[in-house]
Amino acid sequence: MSCMSPSVRGIEAPAAPLRRLLLELGEALLGGGLPVHDVEEELHRLGRALGAPEVRVAALANGLFVALDPDEATGFQPVRTALRFEQTADVLHLVQRLRTGEIDGPAALVELDGIRRAPARWPAWVADLAALPVGMGVCLFLQPVAANVLVAGVGSLIVAGLTALARRLPLLRPLLPVTAGFLVALLVLSLARASLLDGPLRTIVATLAILLPGGLLVTGLSEIAAGAASAGTARLVSGAVQLALFLTGVAAAATAIGVPATALANVQIAKPSWWVIGLGLAIAVAGLVVNVHTPPPAIPWIVAVIAVSATAQVMVGSTHGAAVGGLAGAVTAAAAATVVHWLPGGPLWRVLYLPAFWIVVPGSFGLLNTAQIEVGNGLQSVLAAVSAVFGVSIGTLVGSVISRIPRPSLAPPRLPA
Repeated sequence: MSCMSPSVRGIEAPAAPLRRLLLELGEALLGGGLPVHDVEEELHRLGRALGAPEVRVAALANGLFVALDPDEATGFQPVRTALRFEQTADVLHLVQRLRTGEIDGPAALVELDGIRRAPARWPAWVADLAALPVGMGVCLFLQPVAANVLVAGVGSLIVAGLTALARRLPLLRPLLPVTAGFLVALLVLSLARASLLDGPLRTIVATLAILLPGGLLVTGLSEIAAGAASAGTARLVSGAVQLALFLTGVAAAATAIGVPATALANVQIAKPSWWVIGLGLAIAVAGLVVNVHTPPPAIPWIVAVIAVSATAQVMVGSTHGAAVGGLAGAVTAAAAATVVHWLPGGPLWRVLYLPAFWIVVPGSFGLLNTAQIEVGNGLQSVLAAVSAVFGVSIGTLVGSVISRIPRPSLAPPRLPA
């Protein structure tokens, strides 16, 4: 048990250090992209484990308030920096160790500071270049034509260069969506106008997939459904603005080239076979693993969970549509992550689920319909995209319930004496 508990083994300890610990951990979890209702639940569970059963937590998208009891002073902590996925995984593991008493509060704060300062597992330019396999992999099952896949690769290099530039010049970061949308669409639509490729919309979406705000939209909807309306609305507005900037860039490129709106129709030139879908998924997952700095020991388990969830999404979605497919993929990912977590030495549930969530999220599939708003079929396109996002949101909420199922005990029951 942490020595920072208000009452541990009969010794009274000051509440301020415990409040600071909860604030720092909450900030780290929010910086890792966890939904606010999940952050609140983690801190409530941790507070109970550390001797503060009446802890009050109110998390927002950009900060949180914490009080240890109704009469105690409330502290506020803003989210200062975003964490990489590997750092988020380390923070989640640290929270678990605190709950089980493997580490005390002061040591946890020192370790948390080390996690924040830890260098990335590989250089930033390597993570940026991961946009190449992600773009080509997604294009393999969105538009499986050699010319389109090659163009997606070239466009992904443009995306990687813009991402690196935005990181070096933070003032340019707000312009990344519209600039990426414009330059990628300019390349793809120019080649389409020259009759060098067909079906440009799916190629554009595949190339921009790594930047699309699908995860932000789904997280916002899941927060609203869980009762965290303020944070969820903020994320939805932010995601919608980013999506509008992407569409503005694409529309500007179409206008600059002079192509008709019909050129942005959602047309699939060739239907991918199962092995092509599998190959595209494998390439995209490999790029994602590098892009988010995935902890190497967890990679085999993460790939297994993604494979199961993606299979469920594709099989169900091909029959019942993107919305039901997204729901099936999210629920399957949660169930698979839970089972793997139960295994001896298995990674934490969220470490397994988050990468699968990023693959299942309809950032490339459901948002295809939104990208067609400029074509003129706006209402139907918006409804199709919203239903796909809602499907994954509901699946995510169901998944959070599945994750709370306690690990089954394999020990035989004791017989009464």
